[in-house]
Amino acid sequence: MPVPGPGYSITVRVEAPASSTAAGDLTTAVGRVGGVLTAFDVVESHADTIVIDISANALSENHAQDITAALDSLPGVRVRKVSDRTFLIHLGGKIEVSPKVALRNRDDLSRAYTPGVARVCQAIAANPEDARRLTIKRNTVAVLTDGSAVLGLGNIGPAAALPVMEGKAALFKKFADVDAWPVCLDTQDTEEIIMIAKALAPVYAGINLEDIAAPRCFEIEKRLREQLDIPVFHDDQHGTAIVVVAALRNALRVVGKNIEDCKIVVSGVGAAGSAIIRLLLRKNPGDIVAADIDGIVYPERGNLDDNLTWIAEHTNKDRKSGTLHDALVGADVFVGVSAPNLFGAEQVATMNDDAVVFALANPDPEIDPLEAQKHAAVVATGRSDFPNQINNVLAFPGVFRGLLDAAAHNIDDNMLLAASDAIADVVDNGKLNASFIVPSVFDSAVAPAVAEAVRNAVRAERAS
Repeated sequence: MPVPGPGYSITVRVEAPASSTAAGDLTTAVGRVGGVLTAFDVVESHADTIVIDISANALSENHAQDITAALDSLPGVRVRKVSDRTFLIHLGGKIEVSPKVALRNRDDLSRAYTPGVARVCQAIAANPEDARRLTIKRNTVAVLTDGSAVLGLGNIGPAAALPVMEGKAALFKKFADVDAWPVCLDTQDTEEIIMIAKALAPVYAGINLEDIAAPRCFEIEKRLREQLDIPVFHDDQHGTAIVVVAALRNALRVVGKNIEDCKIVVSGVGAAGSAIIRLLLRKNPGDIVAADIDGIVYPERGNLDDNLTWIAEHTNKDRKSGTLHDALVGADVFVGVSAPNLFGAEQVATMNDDAVVFALANPDPEIDPLEAQKHAAVVATGRSDFPNQINNVLAFPGVFRGLLDAAAHNIDDNMLLAASDAIADVVDNGKLNASFIVPSVFDSAVAPAVAEAVRNAVRAERAS
């Protein structure tokens, strides 16, 4: 199922004979071991040799080594250097701070710094709300993590989480012109995280919690929302939920079903799964059945934490028990945010006609999408190499753009649903089909639409 992609992209500098067959021999060698050639650049040319940079996508680090070995084994060819293109773009980090004002002379310095800056400090001391107007606070978000649940890598700690947080900050800037900064905390103690976040809050107009393991993430978000006057948003929960609900709205339009008539199975009830369930419940589905590693969630199952207890009380109307496979029988929708390879086409066949399957475990989904397509009418994944990628980038930049523009002090479900509807609406009837239920992350209409919807929701809350 996987295909070579840019996540494992290499550039191999080779020295080869200056023959008429050299180019063909090199490209054939890459293809023979399953690499995907993306660039072929001659960097030096001599009477009897040429030096070429060959860029190719691979499946893994081992596959990249196979590509290199295939090139090096050709007669007369010598590999000079191999560069991992992913590591190259991370050298020195991916973000920086740049001043927004010129500091050309003594007068500029006197206004931007001492003595002039003291007047601005006094103004903020007299009216703290002026910090939003007179400092970076108005457009700045903290991307805060403890490194306990990074991507699919698990608890790898704050330093190893930093490249992800940098990437998140770069996405904020690229898609919504929001200035975000990584805050990677060297503690996984709930009370310490809350204390540090509160102490840092004066600098920021919002906090994006990221890659914090469940169930600790629920308590941290809840307490910070109660104690701070800025929006606190756990993207792994709510960003995922926003995009899933948007995608499901459009998928059900494709198959001609109403959510009120649908049985929805959610696999995985950690941060993302719980938030998806909570937001879906606002749409009044026919039923939701949740399942985790121990099977279907129901009140009598026992050994339920607070989160699972809430899930059990608000889902599974018929109090069914059993496995995920049992839950899929007669279901209209599957949403997976759990683990790879949990079921196959034979289980999809037990679902209702025109089933919708969102297999979002990354990088390997709960079911091979090609297998799911044998019986499901609409299939989505979290991957970029299949149609219908469910990607949080569709949500969080626009959400925070709207919150910052409205100087919001909190975030609620009405704002999340407004963002979800805005994403869904970008895919109008002229574009909608089974392979296109959510817009591209590069669609320039998405972030502004989400931001406007969130701004309107904030205003409506204030007016109520």
